[in-house]
Amino acid sequence: MRLRTDDDIYRARLVYLGPPGYTLPVHLPYAQYGVFMLLVPLYMFIHWLFTLQVELFPAWEIALAIVSTSFIFRYVDPDRPARMVIRTALTDWRSTRESAVEQRDPRMVASRIRIREELA
Repeated sequence: MRLRTDDDIYRARLVYLGPPGYTLPVHLPYAQYGVFMLLVPLYMFIHWLFTLQVELFPAWEIALAIVSTSFIFRYVDPDRPARMVIRTALTDWRSTRESAVEQRDPRMVASRIRIREELA
């Protein structure tokens, strides 16, 4: 007898539990595996650009991909998919930079106000 969860959102997440009979210790959605597998080669390429050499085992890249994937999926929920979280992070990162030139607050300057002699 199989017990089915009554949580529809959990069932809709498409979780890979591992091979039949041997479940994995961590239940991750397929999307997390995909993002992880895209980030590892990206980090390997960035590392290659800086050092121009390829490591035998990409330990740093795997660690960075795990951390990046966990940060991305911390904000993913049924109403906000991963691509929207990534797009929001990229657009917010680009638009929240401070300008290089100091900007002053606008002031109201009245240059044509004259005080009559009889009021002074």
